[in-house]
Amino acid sequence: MKLVITVVEDNDVAFLMEALIDKGYQATRLASTGGFLLQGNTTLLIGVQDGQVDPVIDIIKSTCAPRKKIIPQMTPELPTAIGVPVEIEAGGAVVFVVEVDQFWRL
Repeated sequence: MKLVITVVEDNDVAFLMEALIDKGYQATRLASTGGFLLQGNTTLLIGVQDGQVDPVIDIIKSTCAPRKKIIPQMTPELPTAIGVPVEIEAGGAVVFVVEVDQFWRL
């Protein structure tokens, strides 16, 4: 058994949850914060059999692909002024796969 721990942007989590459920997987959602600009993230805990890890990772890859995003740059001197827009990379996922000795769904 494996535990797939996945951290994704809040913007991607609804699509990812829908894709996982469509393929018969269940996940537990945990609110989290981090990354660039301390944007909201969601951490998913997905318990699967060893042979299901690759299909789950494929779903994550196809749903949470990195993409470019334009955000306004704030200037420290004038916090209310908006500076030149900056391009950042958004999306993607951080995935950990951990061995699990026991797993119950009660």
